Amino acid sequence: MLFKAKTRQKAGVEGWLIRLLLICMLAIMTISILLPLGDLFVKAFHNQQEEWVGLAHFSKYLSTPALSRSAGHSIYVSLITTLISVGGAFFYAYGLKRTRIPGVRWFRYIALLPLFAPTMMHGIALTYLFGNQGLVTTGLFGLLPGWNIQLYGSTGIIISEVIYTFPQAFLILMVSFSIADYRLYEAAETLGAGKWKQFLTITLPQMKYGLIGSLFVCFTLSFTDFGAPKVVGGQYNVLPTDIYKQVIGQQNMSMGAVIGILLTIPAIAAFFIDRFVERKQKTMVSVKSTPYQIKPSRLRDLAYTAYCTIIVSGIVVLLLTILFASLVKVWPYDLSVTLKHYDFSNVSAGGLTPFWNSLLVALLTAIIGTVIAFVHSYLIERLRIWKAVRQIGYFISLLPLALPGLVIGLGYIFFFNRPENPLHGLYGTIWIIVLANIIHFYSVSFVTATTSLKQLDKEYEIVSESMGAPVYRLFFRVAVPISLPALLEIAVYYFVNAMVTISAVVFLYSPDFKLASVSIVNMDDAGDVAAAAAMSSLIMLANIIVRLGYENLSRRLLKRTDAWQRRT
Repeated sequence: MLFKAKTRQKAGVEGWLIRLLLICMLAIMTISILLPLGDLFVKAFHNQQEEWVGLAHFSKYLSTPALSRSAGHSIYVSLITTLISVGGAFFYAYGLKRTRIPGVRWFRYIALLPLFAPTMMHGIALTYLFGNQGLVTTGLFGLLPGWNIQLYGSTGIIISEVIYTFPQAFLILMVSFSIADYRLYEAAETLGAGKWKQFLTITLPQMKYGLIGSLFVCFTLSFTDFGAPKVVGGQYNVLPTDIYKQVIGQQNMSMGAVIGILLTIPAIAAFFIDRFVERKQKTMVSVKSTPYQIKPSRLRDLAYTAYCTIIVSGIVVLLLTILFASLVKVWPYDLSVTLKHYDFSNVSAGGLTPFWNSLLVALLTAIIGTVIAFVHSYLIERLRIWKAVRQIGYFISLLPLALPGLVIGLGYIFFFNRPENPLHGLYGTIWIIVLANIIHFYSVSFVTATTSLKQLDKEYEIVSESMGAPVYRLFFRVAVPISLPALLEIAVYYFVNAMVTISAVVFLYSPDFKLASVSIVNMDDAGDVAAAAAMSSLIMLANIIVRLGYENLSRRLLKRTDAWQRRT
């Protein structure tokens, strides 16, 4: 009896500690997401003297043609980008999953390379190709007929955004193409349906949710991106560049808050529509489903090989152009090879310090963000207490998915820069940058961790409780080892995005702590385009090395962690 009483007492103490941890995690999410967002909305309805002005700022914005025109520009650019990206990615993914083209692995790897580079790099590469002194514009410096296009403006932004969003759409559609029940195609053939009929009645309906998801992702990313419009936008203003000009150029925080709210509306609408569509999604594959069987077709395979080759050639040309531009002495007058642009001591970057700062921020973001995302997802997904509190935590965790990075950064200025805020000491330090990165990319990390934890049988908790085992032992001995692949994926996701992001941190860095991505913008503004290309190359190289290291480490760990699944 004494043993049972001690066990119940221990369980009671542990239960309250778990509740306390859940409350702490919810408080962290509230302070990091809801309160800064609330301050952003409050600022939009007050003037510089903190006096209530109602809708005056919104009225002023809508009545100023130069400002209100930016909203139309953002919608136009995002729509065209989305159609091109999703359309191109659809047939690219189809070629890799539904045909027998050679080199599928290399086609997949190359298509994902733009993810490892900041969006400014795409704009800089286009400048070297299609600018006034570009390779294509001058016809390889006079060797061939030149081809002049109006790069600066909507055209340049759209091309840059297509490069940026194409890999995102490709990843989503690749997963959708992987889910197929070949029995449906066999039944269609038996009924005499041709290939085109099968495509319309089977393939497209199966891809419906993947297509809708990729449409919303591409639209949101291109609508809220700051890097590409900053480099190749010229005088073609969009909402993200308007925020930058209002906050940095004119110190007009209230108008910046107004534009931030306008920037958030389409993203939030897309978020809720995507959630609604996902809820309507039905199971496409059952236990009786059979994998898709690719039938030989020489003409089809040749056509898709040519199509995929054109896509990867464009990506490779862009990346090689940036690398080449960073290695030549003076473009286009002296093309001799040099490493002087990698010195950075004579440009606004002030040496390699911003690059090392970015590596440190990315590392801290990866470690702290992975721990927070996994612990929070475990508390919400695996515990059987306070259902309403856990649902609130789940909703708050998904909210950053609908918040542009510029909005997060702007909200952090209003919230953390207030002297009366106890957390005011974070402002201007490395930690507010790390926190902004964690929140900016939190939703995807949280969903990844939650999906991994859903694979664990509920019996683990039941058995653990019946045996009186503490929750932390179950967490470290079962949840962490089984979810290790997901943890590594989250860490790499955080690292790569923290290296390339600009929108979430452009308002938060201090003069004493510059970041590589911000330095690229500053160098491009100062005309040091070659140095900006060099810094972009370093960022991409660092991300590729980390990704390759992850691939190697994950293969080794999977052999050990999956040993329990193999029969002896």
